[in-house]
Amino acid sequence: MESKETIRAAKVLILAGGILLIGIVMGFILSGNLSFSPASQAREAATPAVNSLDSPFTQIADKTLPAVVTIETKRTVDGGNYPQYNFEGPYGDFFKRLFPDQPNQQQQRPKTQQRVPSSGSGFIFTKDGRILTNNHVIRDASDITVILNDKRKFKAKVVGADPSTDVAVIKIDGDENLPVVPLGDSEDVRIGDWAVAIGNALGELSGTLTVGVISGKGRTNLSIVGGAPAYQDFIQTDASINFGNSGGPLLNIRGEAIGINTAINPSGEGIGFAIPINMAKHISGQLIAHGRVTRGWLGIAPQELTPELADSWGLRNVSGVLVGSVNSNTPADSAGFQVKDVITEFDGRKVSDVQNFRLLVADTPVHKRVRVHVLRDGHPQDLWVRMGERPEENKLGQRNTPPTEILGLSVEPVTGDFAKDNNVKEKTGVVVTDVG
Repeated sequence: MESKETIRAAKVLILAGGILLIGIVMGFILSGNLSFSPASQAREAATPAVNSLDSPFTQIADKTLPAVVTIETKRTVDGGNYPQYNFEGPYGDFFKRLFPDQPNQQQQRPKTQQRVPSSGSGFIFTKDGRILTNNHVIRDASDITVILNDKRKFKAKVVGADPSTDVAVIKIDGDENLPVVPLGDSEDVRIGDWAVAIGNALGELSGTLTVGVISGKGRTNLSIVGGAPAYQDFIQTDASINFGNSGGPLLNIRGEAIGINTAINPSGEGIGFAIPINMAKHISGQLIAHGRVTRGWLGIAPQELTPELADSWGLRNVSGVLVGSVNSNTPADSAGFQVKDVITEFDGRKVSDVQNFRLLVADTPVHKRVRVHVLRDGHPQDLWVRMGERPEENKLGQRNTPPTEILGLSVEPVTGDFAKDNNVKEKTGVVVTDVG
């Protein structure tokens, strides 16, 4: 009996052990399957990750190229006189027979006119066909043709142009739903951001896209071949900007225009410049509404507040501009500005330097009443001024005491008294009297 029960107990134990062993094995198998799941998911997730490596610039191209245009212009210029040849001397008869139609020294053909073609770029920014470009692209053009990326051609008319910023607006009459380049905010641009330039490179390679980064902001005092604009606040980029790209858009990574490509370094060192789109918005709005640009005006000559000068006046860590002179019968004169006032804030905005101050003044609406914070003999003071309108360039010389004004600067000859009073050795030259 005991042996049978022992055998039965042994069988039960063996069966239980077998079940336990099977459970352990299944546990390992199940736990092994669970450990593969994350790896499997990772491999599956890797497939879309490969697609995400596609260049983001292809999307920018798809989005904006249809609205980037080539602008072809024709200018009528004087061809000049034919050169005069002297067919006298021992070989005169020979040359007269060889060139029978050439005038001799006593003859002169009338001036001729020629139509000179040129090309640039631009981009549509309203669905009804308004296009942003550079003033120098369409300046003096007698005929303007716009070519879209799909090869459609339109005649264009000038809405308005502003040489002082090199911004122009032209318009084509086409579809009521033309493609557009969305406008961004150039205030948000940071050095190191991606930058994409599109345009009609070299005048014949339309739709050329180049990529770089924003390499600088607030560039001023640039000398540009063909005439530098008076108001400068350029964005600098190393995205390749070639001849013919002028007027095309500089884009951010979202495909928004943050600038108008304007100038290049002709030495080819990877430096290009674009007008900030916020400046272009301000100018184009006035051109569309009025056909011209009006600018605020104070009538003072601001000067840089150098660290040395600030220290000598006990104005350490103060940024602003120094009032060098106040023209009589101007808004600044009426508001009580004085020589040696230090302007630190204009209409609620900090003043950093002369160029920044000039832009703030110019962008302020005419007749607006503005609070200007100044330091007078080191003491803070607020002045209220009603903005005047900056005279047009062709009217600047019509004052009773006309200074010479070029590119927004008023200058007068250096006199002996001025040189003596200001300890200036040079007795010839000019002094800047007004840039505000």
